[in-house]
Amino acid sequence: MKKVGIIGGSGYTGGELIRLVLRHPALALDFVFSTTRPETPLCHTHVDLLGSTEMNFTDTINPEVDVVFLCVGHGKSVGFLEKNQFSEQTIIIDLSNDFRLKNDAQFQDYDFVYGLPEYQKTKIESAKAIANPGCFATAIQLALLPLAKENLIKDAVHVNATTGSTGAGVGLSPTGHFSWRNNNVSWYKPFKHQHLGEIGETLEDPKIYFLPQRGNFTRGIFASCYTPFEGSLEQAENLYKDYYDSHLFTNVSAKEIALKQVVNTNNCVVHLHKYEDQLLITSAIDNLLKGASGQAIQNLNLIMGWEEDLGLQLKASVY
Repeated sequence: MKKVGIIGGSGYTGGELIRLVLRHPALALDFVFSTTRPETPLCHTHVDLLGSTEMNFTDTINPEVDVVFLCVGHGKSVGFLEKNQFSEQTIIIDLSNDFRLKNDAQFQDYDFVYGLPEYQKTKIESAKAIANPGCFATAIQLALLPLAKENLIKDAVHVNATTGSTGAGVGLSPTGHFSWRNNNVSWYKPFKHQHLGEIGETLEDPKIYFLPQRGNFTRGIFASCYTPFEGSLEQAENLYKDYYDSHLFTNVSAKEIALKQVVNTNNCVVHLHKYEDQLLITSAIDNLLKGASGQAIQNLNLIMGWEEDLGLQLKASVY
């Protein structure tokens, strides 16, 4: 069993990681670090863990653990690693945006590898430090990677993607509480969302007009992308099926997709539609799993040489 430490376990992403680690057959949860809730039972914060663990949050770390997941806020992972050192053998998986861009990947003795398995699985397998992709970035890249690989993105890509309220984090905000979010929809950060940087590096900088939206549901991302495509729908479908044939978590659907197909799973579903010269690619993921904690476990499985879906055989909340 590999010992795991989680830094920042009181939020949605940290909570999902705790659940996945507790149920992973090759992992043992060693500690969950929190400066605000030391000695508080995990199940007092994540109430569904009642009966699953009697562990408390702690304000001390074990520097000898095998794996550390950083679930602190964006911009805080750097500061934490500057103040806390781990064993040379410890694998670091960061879920913030601190190390995702190439200019930020070298930090101290760490060489962070961008952890999108459908993009660079082989490189991940030999990594010691992972920069886990963002949730919107994951959904959009999985929609466009097959086109980008074959240099078939010839014009601007228009993207409209809607995320659930958990994407904003556990803290309260004017656009996050129930009375505002319920029965409502709105856009934010039009054309300049922070995930565009990592998307651009992976896809080699196509022009992307991205409009993120807040949805009135709790979890999941539904992304619609369209761009000119000279080939037929059949050619596009074959391209996508060939690309994702060896990636068990991403599947191409012949039928139109819906968000509930992937909620509570580490899966991504993709659907293609052709209208005149435009190819519409729709993708759906769970923002907390394939967009965060599930993908982090997937990356760890690859590094360890385990089955890629170990601990990730989850059922969608379809009904």
